[in-house]
Amino acid sequence: MTRITRENTVFVAGHRGLVGSAIERKLREKGYEKLLRKTRSELDLTDQSRVRDFFGSERPDAVILAAAKVGGIGANSAYPAEFIYTNLAIEVNVIHQAWLSGVKKLLFLGSSCIYPKFAPQPIREGALLSGFLEPTNEAYAIAKIAGLKMCEYYSTQYGASFISVMPTNLYGPNDNFDPESSHVLPAMIRKFDDAVRNGDDNVVLWGSGAPKREFLHVDDLAGACVYLLEGYSGTAFLNIGSGREVTIRKLAGIVKKITGFSGEIVWDSAKPDGTPRKLLDVSRITALGWKPAIDLESGIESTYRWYLANRSRLMEEKNDG
Repeated sequence: MTRITRENTVFVAGHRGLVGSAIERKLREKGYEKLLRKTRSELDLTDQSRVRDFFGSERPDAVILAAAKVGGIGANSAYPAEFIYTNLAIEVNVIHQAWLSGVKKLLFLGSSCIYPKFAPQPIREGALLSGFLEPTNEAYAIAKIAGLKMCEYYSTQYGASFISVMPTNLYGPNDNFDPESSHVLPAMIRKFDDAVRNGDDNVVLWGSGAPKREFLHVDDLAGACVYLLEGYSGTAFLNIGSGREVTIRKLAGIVKKITGFSGEIVWDSAKPDGTPRKLLDVSRITALGWKPAIDLESGIESTYRWYLANRSRLMEEKNDG
């Protein structure tokens, strides 16, 4: 068992993102002070030589690989080349250099989209590579599968303690609320809030509303990641989720109520639904003693409060970018 403690130096790759920022908060909450952080301008993880130099000089004890190019159905469908290239480059550079520099433990963040589109529900880890992927995010999924397999192979061939987790759909502070590139829940929060501010009488949402999705607050994911960093070294990857699902239509109703929108929801059935259902089997991680603590409605409420408090900054960053 390879354990990471508060005395170890931890590099959080992607510390500004939804997942990385939550994991950093959790580490600091637990007393970790030796945290390495690099912005994209300081360290381009797709640049092999810069990543090599970073690991050669800093030599972290542990790495959490939360950096990735992410987006919703629209972005994944429009830019598959960028999604597969960027994510493969990040994974290859970080995982290989972590091994070369003697990193004690690495935790890789995958995604539940790695599973086949029609995998039996709830989805067990063994369903990986058992069928065709959802076409709208195939490029991203293939890159994530490659990262997971790299960790597995480096662990089995070299004895590295490189573990992988597959989170379900995440939400929370520091999410991407851009309507063009965000995932379903932050996109809904943005759309409903905009409609309230603009006095609109309807909100148009993609698809039929029938697909079912599982959601996990990112702070729960962060707790699971630190839990595994400190006490898990198996080569098998682990699903992380809430174990509960909700239809997109019901989710929209929750967001509508929380944001105070009083108009009509219009479903654009000409737009794709994506995978019809995606619920993870989380029995493997719950057997290790972890379980989530934040229910969906209170999690959305707190996320909406965060969005309202940061809305002006997010709009400025969008305009500057």
